[in-house]
Amino acid sequence: MAQIFSLEYPQSLGVYDDYAAAQKAVDHLSDHDFPVENVLIVGTDLKQLERVTGRLTWGRVILSGVAGGAWFGLLIGLLLGIFAAEGQWLEAVLTGVLLGVVWGAIIAAVGYAMSRGQRDFSSVKTILPSKYELLVEHKYLAQGQTLLGEMPGAATTL
Repeated sequence: MAQIFSLEYPQSLGVYDDYAAAQKAVDHLSDHDFPVENVLIVGTDLKQLERVTGRLTWGRVILSGVAGGAWFGLLIGLLLGIFAAEGQWLEAVLTGVLLGVVWGAIIAAVGYAMSRGQRDFSSVKTILPSKYELLVEHKYLAQGQTLLGEMPGAATTL
């Protein structure tokens, strides 16, 4: 799998500020019969961003555990309901949900208690590149540079 993401002798064809611009450049190359299977779009200068979404309290932790447990319990209840005796399908589903709620709350509470207040907030994380570089097999570099030079409004830096 890693081989598909490598080139034998990669050369930089251009650097773009956003993915859309890099994608547009590759599309332009493709429209002009360039062998785009020899191109890599590489996100560079990676940054990790973490957006704090709120304060964690015991109430929010337990509520989150209850909600997650209910969904898991519903899944288990539905699976058990398939094998339930006639007329007991609803009981199987409700039992699964109830057990999911209880165990979800317990597991969430134990996890939060073990953190001992070291992370009293919730957040989401992502990794974003600052630039996107087009790499191309060395034997196609000159052809790619020529085609990108002809592109209307071309804005690359090498």
